[in-house]
Amino acid sequence: MILTYCYRIKPSAEQEAVMLYTLELLRRHWNYALGQRLDWLRRTRCQIDRCSCRSEPIGDIPEKVDYYTQQSALKETKLIYPEYKKIWAESQQVNLQRLLHAWERWLIPDKSGKRGGRPRFKKAGELRSFVYPRINCSKAGAYLSNGVLKLSKIGEMPVVMHRPIPNGFILKTCTIIRKADGWYCCISLQDSTVPSPLPVEEIKSVTAIDVGCEKFLTTAQGQAVAVPRFYRSSQNRLARAQRKLARQEKGSKNWEKQKNRIALLHLKVARCRKEFHYHVAHWLCQTYDLISFENLNIKGLARTRLAKSILDCAWGAFLQILQAVAVKRGKQTVEVSARGSSIECSSCGTRVEKTLKDRVHECPSCRLTIDRDWNSALVLLARGLGAVGLPLPGCGGLGDAQPSMQQFLIVKLEAPVIVGTPT
Repeated sequence: MILTYCYRIKPSAEQEAVMLYTLELLRRHWNYALGQRLDWLRRTRCQIDRCSCRSEPIGDIPEKVDYYTQQSALKETKLIYPEYKKIWAESQQVNLQRLLHAWERWLIPDKSGKRGGRPRFKKAGELRSFVYPRINCSKAGAYLSNGVLKLSKIGEMPVVMHRPIPNGFILKTCTIIRKADGWYCCISLQDSTVPSPLPVEEIKSVTAIDVGCEKFLTTAQGQAVAVPRFYRSSQNRLARAQRKLARQEKGSKNWEKQKNRIALLHLKVARCRKEFHYHVAHWLCQTYDLISFENLNIKGLARTRLAKSILDCAWGAFLQILQAVAVKRGKQTVEVSARGSSIECSSCGTRVEKTLKDRVHECPSCRLTIDRDWNSALVLLARGLGAVGLPLPGCGGLGDAQPSMQQFLIVKLEAPVIVGTPT
């Protein structure tokens, strides 16, 4: 299992200037390497027996540009531009590896036939991190010991160790990241003692979750989690800050300060949302052994008129955190199809058509009257139990056949109240 611990570092003014210059040099090298690849692709994409005089340059066909040719050219780059000698060599190689991954995602489709967007040239300030691929080993560029991080070509700086590194973990990589409120180092840790998933025959408590915009999620037991609405609660504050930014002269000192204030506001909202996701995920994994969730097309849903509410909930990020927490705790999660879960009756299976404003499920066949989200969670529970081979409720299996009164506000975190400049 690979874990990542993020610690805050406190570099000096000179070290911060060196790290900023390192990011700028890596950004320039990214743009140059990407330009090489795009130029080679443009010159060689036409058919071999003909050439378009309109759009394609006429001349010798260049040699193929790939990661190995660009990596071997790093020595020549350092001779032409001596400032690149001040950057750790492996960090430059990782920069080219990132470009390679972005290039392959664009040209090579995945299993479902989808491809990523074309890699872009980075503007000034867009590259915010660089990597030391080895740490605390021979020929490593980064060393972490007793709350002090030593980076090659940069120097030593204190680290805020808000939690200790567990014994037996192997330190793999160190990523230096610049955020709106300072500098951070992300340490990747490898743990060989991964808890094995709980066997199916030992599962005692099961549930399913149905996510939504009115309630963040509803479990099959009728427990509901309120939506915190972190972004909407800070929306007025952000709007005022952005209006003030629009009145500043672009590129001025005041413009830079106001831009950083807006970044701090967004960072505060993102951190509050992430903490809320971890609270809910740990509560679910502590209470249940098996959690079933629906496979949603979140990108498609985010194109509807409910886009702001859906993105504020961040279902995709929550489901990723839920699966990661379940693996660390040795619990099981199962992903099931969401097709028809909102209109299928959990008691008799009859299709009951509803509109988005209909929040109560009323089945005309079995006379079941229940909250719409609770009914969907029960349908997802049945599908999840069938996927792992457990007996369904009402057939001598887990749980009760008929639901009871729904419980609300099981987990609720208050939205952040932003006063002044956040820290």
